[in-house]
Amino acid sequence: MKSINPYNQEVVFEIAEWSNKDVEKAIDKADAQYKSWREVPFSERSLLMKAAGQEMRKNANEYAQIITQEMGKPIAQSLAEVEKCANLCDFYAENAPVMLADKIIETDADKSYVSYEPIGVVMAIMPWNYPFWQVMRFAVPALMAGNVGLLKHASNVMKSAISIEKIFERAGFPAGCFTNLPIGSKMVEEIIRNPKVKAVTLTGSEATGRAVAAVAGSEIKKTVLELGGSNALVVFADCNLQQTVKTCVQARFQNAGQSCIAGKRLLVEASIVAEFTKAFLEEASKLRSGDPLSKETTIGTMARIDLAEELEKQLQDALEKGAAVLLGGKRDKAYFEPTVVGNVTTEMAIFKEEVFGPLIGITTFKDEEEAVALSNHSPFGLGVTIFTEDFEKVSRLVPKFDEGAVFVNELVKSDQRLPFGGVKNSGYGRELSQDGIQEFVNKKTVYIKKYK
Repeated sequence: MKSINPYNQEVVFEIAEWSNKDVEKAIDKADAQYKSWREVPFSERSLLMKAAGQEMRKNANEYAQIITQEMGKPIAQSLAEVEKCANLCDFYAENAPVMLADKIIETDADKSYVSYEPIGVVMAIMPWNYPFWQVMRFAVPALMAGNVGLLKHASNVMKSAISIEKIFERAGFPAGCFTNLPIGSKMVEEIIRNPKVKAVTLTGSEATGRAVAAVAGSEIKKTVLELGGSNALVVFADCNLQQTVKTCVQARFQNAGQSCIAGKRLLVEASIVAEFTKAFLEEASKLRSGDPLSKETTIGTMARIDLAEELEKQLQDALEKGAAVLLGGKRDKAYFEPTVVGNVTTEMAIFKEEVFGPLIGITTFKDEEEAVALSNHSPFGLGVTIFTEDFEKVSRLVPKFDEGAVFVNELVKSDQRLPFGGVKNSGYGRELSQDGIQEFVNKKTVYIKKYK
């Protein structure tokens, strides 16, 4: 298995794929460790998790360079990703005991309550676009709840995967609490079917999600699926235009547009589309490409050449159906220029499909009703951003969007204090916050009656 730097096509890292026997040993070790880890008190788990956060801050440059070299993210964004992971460790170290405290419920019993107990070995299948954050937002709450984790990471970010395992080792977590499995996709089904694996969490494509959920469902095992999105950026005429333009550029082009929650469809009220488009193109033109390890670079390459080629096909489809390139449009290996397309309709691939790269189309609407209809005209339902200064309008519109999140005057982003997840083909279940840590626990009802 090889990690190839998408900027210069050099091999960053190589590792031999594990055999079935290697994987079986790892699962057995994880299951054995779970039996003791679940008994470790919150106070001790919290100290270890705090140490994991400290380890990431101490060696932030080392970890950020690995992220950048493996998937092409500008180094400033990689450093921010590492810091976000460290903050997550602190958050759950401090809040998990309260989030998982027994919930007393008054009934006819002398005492009745719900306890939140771990379930065992949890398998995570994770993507390359945020190679540390995606893993940590599963692993940190899972470990704090008393579970143990197995990681099947994307094959092009194996150095990141091993680095995350080292973080937990260096922090002092017992061996078997978190295990990286250097494996390909063909071994996943067997792992899910292993009786010692109790649940699966996946961030990835819709097709992969369907396959994983089908296998887990046949084994009656819990799954959480985060399967991408096609978030709309809905720009009303009464928005703060200057701030809206800056936020929209960041929402689309951060991480070279390779984010499930990136803004992917610009819906602009017709009365301001000319003014908005001019300002948006000017702001997008300020993005600076170059070596992702340079602090001057604000947009890197895409993670792989084949991903850039797929984006090129989606652009070509739009052009054949009447769209027009307003900015960019060219590809060089894994690099794809920041690209803006006008005259986009609902029949084009860049409107109907998830667009995972630095390309966005502009579609106009005439009123609130059409704006909501266009936003909801998608098989995905991860999030939407609306831009307006009319907060009565906000209250009116929020319930009408078929989304897991509605953000107002801000790009959709994950925040450890808020639940994260979607509806429709974006998946089910929630990560982060109290909702996230309670996904992989046994919510045990306890009813105690005393005979008089």
